[in-house]
Amino acid sequence: MSNLFRENLRQLRGHPSVEVPTDDVFKLPEKVLQFGTGAFLRGLSDYYIDKANREGLFNGRIVIVKSTDEGDLKAFDRQDNLYTICSRGIKDGRLAEENVICSAISRVLSARTQWSLVLDLARNPAISVVISNTTELGIQLSPDDIYQWPPLSYPGKLLAFLYARFVAFSGSPDHGLVIVPTELISENGSKLESIVLELAHRNGLESNFIDWLEQHNSFCNSLVDRIVPGKPDAVTRKEIEEELGYQDELLITTEMYNLWAIEGDERVKEVLSFALADEGVVIQPDISVYREMKLRILNGAHTLGGGLAHLCGFTSVLEAMEDPYFSDFLSTLLENEISPSLSYPTDPETAPAFSKLVIDRFRNPHIDHKWLNITSNYSAKLLSRVMPSFESFQQLFGKNPEYITFGLAAYIYFMKPTRKDGDNFYGLSNGKPYLIQDPKAAYFHQKWQIKSLPDMVDVILKDAAIWGKDLSKAGATKESVVLYLEWIREQGAMEALRSFRTHIYKTRINHPAFPDRV
Repeated sequence: MSNLFRENLRQLRGHPSVEVPTDDVFKLPEKVLQFGTGAFLRGLSDYYIDKANREGLFNGRIVIVKSTDEGDLKAFDRQDNLYTICSRGIKDGRLAEENVICSAISRVLSARTQWSLVLDLARNPAISVVISNTTELGIQLSPDDIYQWPPLSYPGKLLAFLYARFVAFSGSPDHGLVIVPTELISENGSKLESIVLELAHRNGLESNFIDWLEQHNSFCNSLVDRIVPGKPDAVTRKEIEEELGYQDELLITTEMYNLWAIEGDERVKEVLSFALADEGVVIQPDISVYREMKLRILNGAHTLGGGLAHLCGFTSVLEAMEDPYFSDFLSTLLENEISPSLSYPTDPETAPAFSKLVIDRFRNPHIDHKWLNITSNYSAKLLSRVMPSFESFQQLFGKNPEYITFGLAAYIYFMKPTRKDGDNFYGLSNGKPYLIQDPKAAYFHQKWQIKSLPDMVDVILKDAAIWGKDLSKAGATKESVVLYLEWIREQGAMEALRSFRTHIYKTRINHPAFPDRV
């Protein structure tokens, strides 16, 4: 079996299972500087740019800077910077897959040994975009000298590059850059900009440069959402390579779903023209609604489903979604309670459509999400991801969100320790112990000593540190939580879930936003 490299592409063209780049793409100019060689950027931003190039929309390639000393660049060299993106998942309710040989990368440079080549790029007028994924630790303020070879931190390297560009083009307003960090921190663009500005002051750079930096460069907040497992296991990789007919050391897998929401104005839209190639790239002046949808719908469903699914005996997300009762519970939770309660105004289709995409993602047979991992730091996740939906639903509709409330009851039961071993607390589900990975485990160990279930629930619901407010005064919440806990305790979680469905149907707890769904 042959290896993947440029000269081999002609033999692969026409292969029914993979999209192969044309020779024209290798003539495109370098337009993007990317910090990070990892699978995530190669499966998201590089995927979009490659797709746009194939459609003649962006017409630019990427130079990647490798900042760490781990690994080497030999695989990129051997494969002429080509690699395969294998997307697998559910689309519109059906199994789907896509294989693409990505040709977006022009060069990969080592910051440690090729820093002069990185700075040479600052003199290239075609460079217009900087992308990064240096982990959350990468965007931090630390003492750095931009004249080091190279600077130690990512903000230091970026500042050195921007200063070299300022000097090369004499501060021309037309040569500012669009800078889009993808690190998973809130307001990532704004934070990066503030650090770069602080470093500029600490390095004694002239005021004209600082004015140019602030006025003619766009630091964009962005939100990314795509699961990129990266390099598959040996068996899966061999199966894919046999199907495609070549070996690929850099092959990565991704889910089908993808989202890159970027906060920017018309200039940013013009520069990031690759956004036109895929509806997964969204450029808007305010991306708060996408941040909230991800937090409340995707993360909220994961959090509310976590403890319940484990108590029901499900190990993985896929396993739970194959059960009709659990799948219906999660789908109805999203459609009837979480989606209608978003704080940010959206058109009537946006949140429901996002909810359906989330359900498709949960049903992806190629992603192995373990529920027990999802329950790590359960209490903190519940407070940030779920309670805003609970509160806004009550405010909007004047009633209790029963599906969310059932999930809260499951959380309380999941947090019931039956054994203490040193500083660790263990719960028991279906005869098997599980570690409660939550700082609140000791708190719940104490509260579960209260003999009366209603009294215990009353004490827990009054604790604003858990819920963000006193929930004992929130309508019929206490009565519902006590009832649902009794079901889980006496029937087991799976039977309790069935009882909940029957209860909802019999009592006609319909929601104002969807009055016909029960």
